[in-house]
Amino acid sequence: MRRLTLRQFRVFEAVARNLSFSRAAAELHLSQPAVSMQVRGIELILGMPLTEQLGKKIYLTDAGREVLHASQAITARLDDLQHNLAQLKGVDSGSLRLAVTSTVNAIATGILARFRSGHPGVAVHLDVSNRATVLDLLANNRIDLAIMGQVPEGLGLEATRFMDNPLVVIAPPGHPLAGRRKVTVEALAAESFLVREAGSGTRAAMERFFAARGQDIRSSMEMSSNEAIRQAVQAGLGLGILSQQTLEMELTLKRLAVLNVEGFPIMRHWYVVHRADKRLSPVAQAFKQFVLADAGTRPARRK
Repeated sequence: MRRLTLRQFRVFEAVARNLSFSRAAAELHLSQPAVSMQVRGIELILGMPLTEQLGKKIYLTDAGREVLHASQAITARLDDLQHNLAQLKGVDSGSLRLAVTSTVNAIATGILARFRSGHPGVAVHLDVSNRATVLDLLANNRIDLAIMGQVPEGLGLEATRFMDNPLVVIAPPGHPLAGRRKVTVEALAAESFLVREAGSGTRAAMERFFAARGQDIRSSMEMSSNEAIRQAVQAGLGLGILSQQTLEMELTLKRLAVLNVEGFPIMRHWYVVHRADKRLSPVAQAFKQFVLADAGTRPARRK
């Protein structure tokens, strides 16, 4: 009995589940002779057959059913052990180093709060920065994961899209353009804009949009946070372009208006990102899977 191996048990389980050596071989990506040899090895150790063939079908013998029962108990216990060891490695304790761009901060902190409710023992270090800083943290392996928008090519990053991020043009409710059914890009070019700092993904998307249409935008003020832009637009200092997902309260209270501009919204996306060559810790892997399950998944793509 001491010579029985876990591999033999798993192979025999596949045979018993399929009642076919060929189907078990296909399931396990083994040759049929290899499967037969593993089962025959158990039979030689035990001194009795585990299967019998009647016509073209195979059936478990009494000994085969006993071995299957024991095998299932052993593999289930090992699966439990693997789960428990993963918890000891950090899924329910451990730490997570996370960076998010300031634009997605409100969304990311909501996801993080829901994750922490199920994993209260996880210690989280959260860094809220602009896009350039988050990319630098990834490049220098100072964080486990990032949640951000635009992900550049060629940096060896794995980015998995999990949520749409529409950018819209905002104005004070009393602005002349707020009452128009349709606003042209040319009409916007005559307005002053409050913009994010250089390195911001929102600013880069805005500049690409206007450049593609041969228009220059007038920047009256540069600001380092979305909150500052929201407040400045409310005060009438200019127009802004921000993620619609960050404007729920202001739009509900009618403190801001979204302009119906041709070509808008600019559809961008949020990604959960890590270095492609990084082996994620159990906590980081659990958080990544939680983000995707929380908001819906898209195929991963490397950058």
